[in-house]
Amino acid sequence: MSRKKISVVGAGNVGATTAQRLAEKDFCDVVLVDILEGMPQGKALDLMQSGPVYGYDSKVTGTNGYEETAGSDIIIITSGLPRKPGMSRDDLLKVNAGIVKDVTLKAIAKSPGAMIIVVSNPLDAMTYVAYKHSKFPAHKVMGMAGILDSARFRCFIAMELGVSVRDITAFVLGGHGDTMVPSTKYTTVAGIPVEDLIPKPKLDAIVERTRKGGGEIVALLKTGSAYYAPSAASVQMCESIILDKKMILPCAVLSQGKYEGCDGLFVGLPAKLGEGGVEEVVKFKLSAEESAALKQSAGAVKELCEAVDRLGF
Repeated sequence: MSRKKISVVGAGNVGATTAQRLAEKDFCDVVLVDILEGMPQGKALDLMQSGPVYGYDSKVTGTNGYEETAGSDIIIITSGLPRKPGMSRDDLLKVNAGIVKDVTLKAIAKSPGAMIIVVSNPLDAMTYVAYKHSKFPAHKVMGMAGILDSARFRCFIAMELGVSVRDITAFVLGGHGDTMVPSTKYTTVAGIPVEDLIPKPKLDAIVERTRKGGGEIVALLKTGSAYYAPSAASVQMCESIILDKKMILPCAVLSQGKYEGCDGLFVGLPAKLGEGGVEEVVKFKLSAEESAALKQSAGAVKELCEAVDRLGF
């Protein structure tokens, strides 16, 4: 049986760390693509030389083109610029929508049967761009955000309670930004509702820290943004798809009739990922407050998508 192939577009911190984590998982071969000459090739060679020590046989290829990506099972798009000082949201949107459109068209020309996972920001709008230009069915296009946001939420709860992160189940829904909706109702610690364990003021503060989680890291790093946790989240999605694990993970997926106010938009919702891609968007009953917050978050995503259309992407 031939090995599965995952192509990672963008060999910066997020892309290269994603390639490393995929190689170490040893369930696929990896192609790392970037426009900078020599950079993806150098990182790929370095990763190949880690194999004998780490014990993986994954083949990692670095390239500046798309020939080597042909026949990919999954394409992960990490390309794009981070927001720079003085840059408006529309400026960032314009630059990254152009990059994501270009990358999507080049990648799908070589891998028409692939699935697409978008990591570029602004996440929900960039997933919409990939969907729009790939013309793929909705179950084959998804964005990575909810797993990352949920991981941050779980991490902060574990730190607060002094328990294992493995015991914490959490869902963060909605757009990937300040309007995201960490659901305290469905967050549990070894099955016990988190609302029974952490006083409301403290839990509210943790929710707020989760919403600002990416910004907190940007402020600390000063040059750049998070990449360890985003890459881990992307790889979890790949693992559920390639190994057909059918994990229920919060991902940016096309909402179709299950959550009020979200229809026709890519927003963070609980999705079952398997070899068929997004095999099901799982419906669960939110509290009235969470439902209203999700609707508001979807409204913010809609504005971004309308801006993408207005800018001609």
